[in-house]
Amino acid sequence: MQVKKDDQVEVLTGNDAGKKGKVLIVNHGAGKVVVEGINKVYKHVQRSQKNPQGGRLSKEMPIQISNVAVVCPHCNKPCRTGARILDDGSKERICKKCKKPVGALLSPARTRRAKKVS
Repeated sequence: MQVKKDDQVEVLTGNDAGKKGKVLIVNHGAGKVVVEGINKVYKHVQRSQKNPQGGRLSKEMPIQISNVAVVCPHCNKPCRTGARILDDGSKERICKKCKKPVGALLSPARTRRAKKVS
């Protein structure tokens, strides 16, 4: 799963298909992500000291990580991502369409290859 927090993603299926948003939370254990402005639901809140007005609060709910695709910042299209190891031993994510970097995965100190060389 190569979706990280603060990635720009596009929803592939469901009511919000085709919409883009920023990833707020990634839950790798459950395989879900929370995307800003996507899959919004209303939570009805009773009056309390914390919420003196009460009423309906709108919040984003998690969606399956397989239902989103990372948007490449260079070609501005949803893409699959791959990994490439750089000369200094660090890993970066790349767009499978345009082969340009999407973001870093691991620093040189945390990669298995860099530990063997050191």
